[in-house]
Amino acid sequence: MARWWFPAEPIARIAVLRAVLYPFVVLDMFLFVNDVVPKAYAPGLYAPIVIPRFLHLPAPGPLLVHTLQVLLIAGCAIAATGRLPRLAGWTVAAGYQWWIFIGMSYGKVDHDHLALLVALWVLPTLGRARWDDARRSEAAGWALRCVQVAVVATYFLAAFAKIRHGGWDWANGAVFTWSIERRGSMLADPLVNLPWLLVAGQWMLLVAEFTSPVVFALRGRAQAAYIGGWLVFHAVTYAAIGIHFLPTVVCWLAFAPLEKLGRVAHTLVDADGDPGGVRQGGEVDSGTIGDDDNAAGRRLGGVRAGEGLGDPT
Repeated sequence: MARWWFPAEPIARIAVLRAVLYPFVVLDMFLFVNDVVPKAYAPGLYAPIVIPRFLHLPAPGPLLVHTLQVLLIAGCAIAATGRLPRLAGWTVAAGYQWWIFIGMSYGKVDHDHLALLVALWVLPTLGRARWDDARRSEAAGWALRCVQVAVVATYFLAAFAKIRHGGWDWANGAVFTWSIERRGSMLADPLVNLPWLLVAGQWMLLVAEFTSPVVFALRGRAQAAYIGGWLVFHAVTYAAIGIHFLPTVVCWLAFAPLEKLGRVAHTLVDADGDPGGVRQGGEVDSGTIGDDDNAAGRRLGGVRAGEGLGDPT
């Protein structure tokens, strides 16, 4: 189990993933979870969910949410470059966690941000990383594995929630019909006349969500094809009923060999202009979680001894 949680993965993959996810946070804040600021002007509607209530976080007001917004923009701009990876990274993680807490405390809780939030918390654990660092690190592998598990948990727990609240009759109901009638497009509207097809689709979705952990048993092209199937599903869902699920979709990149993109980018720009961090052949900022006498601390501490610089698997 320890080897599964701490695979040695290319450090460059973390650098590229940071460069994708931190700008996405800003995009998400302005395009998707973009109602936090107006909600702050309606304090009477604020009903904090469990965690902010437990932490006694203050109720949002205009000053608080605008300050949080500026802090997140600045933090993401710094973290995306690889500078101050822990300070900026965990500032973004805490700030965006609070942003999501506020957004979900007005009667509707979405589950598509789970993987993104986990990614924001674990990416700073590695410390500095460069796009051109081909070495492998168990710290990088642990961070990527956490994101991967969160992505899969998003689907598996969604299936569990369906059965918990709707029973197995959920799959035989009219959920898809209701969704199309409420927010369907011209592509989806004709399907209302094919209820058997919609019921079949509900069963297929439920089975796919419950079996989503199978992605960890797949390798190479089989895994890529499986992930591609989910991406096609989300594209079809967006075209049909306008639900994009992008915060989860972008986190599927944790499975991708992003270090290849890093190598390509390194050939196009000067090394001094690349995202900051560890130079190839340099020392890894260990970011210990535990001391050297602790096995788990050593796993999270940096590059596995004796690892070569060959192509990642």
